[in-house]
Amino acid sequence: MGRERTGRQGRGTPGDREDHGPVRYGPPAPGPALPVLPELAGVLAAAAARAVPEPAGGSAALREAARAYWDRRGLHGGAEHIAAAPGTSPLLLALIAAHGGDVLMPRPCPAAWIPQARLLGRPAYHVPTPAECGGVPDPYALLETVRRVRAEGGRPRLLLLSVADDPTATVAPPELVREACEAAVAEGLHIVSDETWRDTLHRPHDTVLLSPAEMCPDDVTVVSDLAGALTPSAWPVAVARFPDTERAAARHARTLDVLTALGALVAGPVAAAAAHALGEPDAVAERVRRAAFLQARVAAEAHRAVLAAGALARPPQAGRHLYADLGPLRARLAAHGVTDSPELEEYLTERLGAPAPGGHRFGDELGALRVRLGTGSLLGSTPRQQEESLTAAEPLELPHVAAALSMFRAALDELR
Repeated sequence: MGRERTGRQGRGTPGDREDHGPVRYGPPAPGPALPVLPELAGVLAAAAARAVPEPAGGSAALREAARAYWDRRGLHGGAEHIAAAPGTSPLLLALIAAHGGDVLMPRPCPAAWIPQARLLGRPAYHVPTPAECGGVPDPYALLETVRRVRAEGGRPRLLLLSVADDPTATVAPPELVREACEAAVAEGLHIVSDETWRDTLHRPHDTVLLSPAEMCPDDVTVVSDLAGALTPSAWPVAVARFPDTERAAARHARTLDVLTALGALVAGPVAAAAAHALGEPDAVAERVRRAAFLQARVAAEAHRAVLAAGALARPPQAGRHLYADLGPLRARLAAHGVTDSPELEEYLTERLGAPAPGGHRFGDELGALRVRLGTGSLLGSTPRQQEESLTAAEPLELPHVAAALSMFRAALDELR
């Protein structure tokens, strides 16, 4: 069935000690590994003297900026249907608490999802994804999972999905999104669509991203962490867009209650910078475009290195990472003492000199040799090198990028 248990995640997991509770926090989403945009730093600095905290759910200015951001993407509505929080984790925790019932999510899924359900003591069930992408469950597997959960006395109420996915870095085809959403709504599930990575498409003119809220506007809450494309990871802020219905209004109010109880308020200076970034002025839009171009080039080269080593990976389409399956290299890995996902995480993190979280962090099976490989470490080790990578017409030709990719290939080639 894929139901999540709240026990230990497995031997070898970093930070896994007996004095820890049952909740396991996975690694954060891959950071941009790029200098802070000076224009945003200036806005934050100008607001540093703010002494009054933001209200729960965000100020009117922040919510209006989020409304306009979504309006430009075809998702229309009022600022009163928006809530902000200091990052995805507290926002998702509040959303799950507000909806009640059991939670369904694709396998694999973002590392931040499972801990929130565990904290609330909610049963969580993983649903397989189709071969072509991650982030969205196979519609038939979803229907079968709902049927089985109910047969066992469960109450499936909420489906989490991500059309531009972490960890797989894929974008779900519109027809799959439509079929999965129609199946979920038909079974009475509310959908939370995590669209953190929608502005990081590697080929924005060739990739069609369809939000579930476009086809099921009354049954979808959209969530976006601004660290995906707009703001630095160190300035936590995420926003949620609720449907314009009476039921959603009640859930919005309960979400604000939970955020208030948690003290999960966006810092005033961060809110000012976030509102500015959501307005997408020229400097921010150009940074988003350049960053996506850079990540696309580097991720494609890393993907070629993974395939050349004999491993498997879907071509990355968004984000700052790729998801590799080293199962074909199992015999060679076993010779290095690597037989499961936690051991693979430890081995590759040491070999690559950068975090390489194993698939168990994302709900995958412990025995599967899967890993999320970030591209941030390939962009340079200093702000100057990273800025050069960002502005170069051919970033792969830069000496520091070429050297980092060479080390990346070498680490994988040892397993051939």
